[in-house]
Amino acid sequence: MQRYRSFTGYFIKKYGTRLQKVVVDAGFTCPNRDGTISTGGCTYCDNRAFHPGYSTPDKSLFQQIEQGIAFHRVRYRRAGGYLAYFQPYTNTYAPLQELKRIYSQALAHPLIRGIVVGTRPDCIDEEKLDYFKELSKTKVVLLEYGIESCYNKTLRRINRGHTWEQSVRAIQDTAVRGLHTGIHMIFGLPGESASQMLAQAKMLNELPVTSIKLHQLQVVKGTTMEKEWENYPQDFVTFTLEEYIDFVIDFLELLRPDIFIERVAGEVPPRFVHSTPWGLIRNVEILRLLKARLEERNTSQGACYTK
Repeated sequence: MQRYRSFTGYFIKKYGTRLQKVVVDAGFTCPNRDGTISTGGCTYCDNRAFHPGYSTPDKSLFQQIEQGIAFHRVRYRRAGGYLAYFQPYTNTYAPLQELKRIYSQALAHPLIRGIVVGTRPDCIDEEKLDYFKELSKTKVVLLEYGIESCYNKTLRRINRGHTWEQSVRAIQDTAVRGLHTGIHMIFGLPGESASQMLAQAKMLNELPVTSIKLHQLQVVKGTTMEKEWENYPQDFVTFTLEEYIDFVIDFLELLRPDIFIERVAGEVPPRFVHSTPWGLIRNVEILRLLKARLEERNTSQGACYTK
């Protein structure tokens, strides 16, 4: 019995082969970094901690793709193709013509079947979405929005620079065009209780979300969040590994059962994080523990879902 709708096998079912994401850095920035909305970026963010070493903007996209494919071929030998994953920073934060130029460089690689675009909900518009819709007729296109929280109070505190209402609009406008609509959420942001985090499942259920990535908050060295963590520890809900797995299951029980689960936890290299309370456990082990605990609790995604 499948206890949750895993993203594993999604590409095989939809496109007939395994497609592996290859992270590329196209040198974008964010509106909460360059002064358009704010400066300093999100309080938890240091992008060096969130993407692989082969992906750096001093290399051409072709070089990054070549090195990324070589890296992944060692582990994922059955990949029938690759997707250029524009992950660092905000990858629609430029005029459409500039975006087309950048994306076309990646799509020109013979092994690239499409693109995954990580972005913010306030950096998308009708014109860009129409372009993605047209592109999706010949290429694989996945959009991934950093939502992080459904609460405006939290979004202000972490200096996201966008609102929940903007997230709702971006998700709806993307999905109505038939595009894959992925979102990213963080559990443990300051000021949120465990019950408030869980309540977000019902808010997300009302939106046409295709897939979701869940991350625990990882406090990265040198960030504003690290100072906040040290000065206001009472504002943070922390989880032991066992508590987090049970919390994720509680969340999955409330979540709509048709939403694909891409990830249930984040993994940042130890040298970047303030501390490693779970030790050096890898995501594959967290997934094993999650599946075992789902069996123990005899529950599944959507078990407590109500329309």
